Amino acid sequence: MSDHLLVLLRHGQSEWNLKNLFTGWRDVDLTDQGVEEARLAGRKLKAQALRFDVAFTSALKRAQRTLDIMLQELGQTGLPIVRDQALNERDYGDLVGLNKDDARKRWGDEQVHIWRRSYDIAPPGGESLRDTAARVLPYYLQEILPRVLRGERVLVAAHGNSLRALVMVLDGHTTESILKLNLETGVPLIYRLNEDSTVASKLDLAA
Repeated sequence: MSDHLLVLLRHGQSEWNLKNLFTGWRDVDLTDQGVEEARLAGRKLKAQALRFDVAFTSALKRAQRTLDIMLQELGQTGLPIVRDQALNERDYGDLVGLNKDDARKRWGDEQVHIWRRSYDIAPPGGESLRDTAARVLPYYLQEILPRVLRGERVLVAAHGNSLRALVMVLDGHTTESILKLNLETGVPLIYRLNEDSTVASKLDLAA
């Protein structure tokens, strides 16, 4: 009997997280703290005695490097890895590269909060969370979920908003409640799914 394991993790702190910049699809690396967060995430998963059959990540190196570091800690560096831009962070469009505090001064706290947290309002030239979900969810349904339901143990290292789009469905968030959800860097979320793909249990390893 399989426990239909799915583990989700936002990458460790990136250079632009540290600088408080909108990152989106810009391909920045991890900070030293981000590397340590990835190592700790790997150790936490090892402490749970978890082993994986396949891993998925985005086309961006901050997620890929986080995954690689975690797999080193798990002793699973030979694990098959699938990389796809469907799991990339949302595209922040014209905000990419801007400091979030500067953006608030320019457009106001409320407008920037709407762009960052709302479900269906996109920043200029970028993607809303709904737009992000429109690429993440079909990929999940077609490529990731079938493997989980076949009994493969799946690890996904991706980004705050690509994972928010997925967690929104898994946890049954509404377009209002999703506004309050923020996924911390480097924190594994361990899901076990039922045969019908609903969530049987969830364990947040933030502690």
